[in-house]
Amino acid sequence: MRLAAVLLLVLLALVLLGLAAGAEGLSTAWAQQAALIADIRAPRTLGAALAGALLGLAGALSQGLFRNPLADPYLLGTAAGAGLAVTLVLAAGGLLGVELGLAAGGALARLGLSGAAFVGAVGGMALTLVMARGATRPLTLLLAGVVVGVLLTALGDLLVLASPEALRGQRVFMIGSTSFLGWDSTAVLALALVLTLPAAVRLARVLDALVLGEASATSLGLALPRLRLVLVALLALATGSAVAQVGLVAFVGLVAPHLVRRLVVVRHGALLALSAMAGAVLLLGADVAARVLVAPQELPVGVLTAVLGGAYLLLLLWRRGRLE
Repeated sequence: MRLAAVLLLVLLALVLLGLAAGAEGLSTAWAQQAALIADIRAPRTLGAALAGALLGLAGALSQGLFRNPLADPYLLGTAAGAGLAVTLVLAAGGLLGVELGLAAGGALARLGLSGAAFVGAVGGMALTLVMARGATRPLTLLLAGVVVGVLLTALGDLLVLASPEALRGQRVFMIGSTSFLGWDSTAVLALALVLTLPAAVRLARVLDALVLGEASATSLGLALPRLRLVLVALLALATGSAVAQVGLVAFVGLVAPHLVRRLVVVRHGALLALSAMAGAVLLLGADVAARVLVAPQELPVGVLTAVLGGAYLLLLLWRRGRLE
């Protein structure tokens, strides 16, 4: 497919730029910087692409499950759950020198925060499923996710009030960052993508059937309650894995499927794969830009994705308003 080839070429170009992007901007002196590239730039570059792919996949799954182009991977309580878990770890002081570890990329601190974020993200979605009594009613599930998100966010804010020293670490997590990605993080992200993408593509026929409506999908012999629950579990795994490693990077999961649908008309199997590629391009592109735009300073990648993603959606709304 032409779009897949274009996305792959852009992704390969961004990988090369990511390997060349350092503290002083872009550099082609790779021979003199081999250790730096191998230990820092390569895992960060590959990790950003993998995290973006997981978010793009999660966005396409979410929009397909709810039949809503504005559905986001964070809708079902994953973001709020991850944020609360990270705040709990920071406030409790369970890790020695956790703030110093965040600033310096301490392995112990990073491992604890990543694990807490993953458990919190999956726990937030599990609480949403419990409140909605399963995944059989999409609207109820969506409303339960909103309620869980508000509740867990409020609890996190109360913890910050009680423990102000946790605010700095929480802010780093909430705006999203690729600065702490290493080879261990990259391996976790790669494993999550290998587990979720093939399974999601295999179940894409369920999303195709849901386009026709619940009754039509049931008439095709699909066990919708069970299959929808499996898709929600894949959504939780993809979102939780990405959030655990890069924090709450905004708009990638929402915009990636939008871009694919504007360029091609495909069934959900191809849409899921293309959205994963588009998500990888978006997050890696934002990561490279964050490193080189104001070098030697570095912009938070989550701020860039929020600004660019928000501007893109506002442009779409403005153009749609003009057409109407």
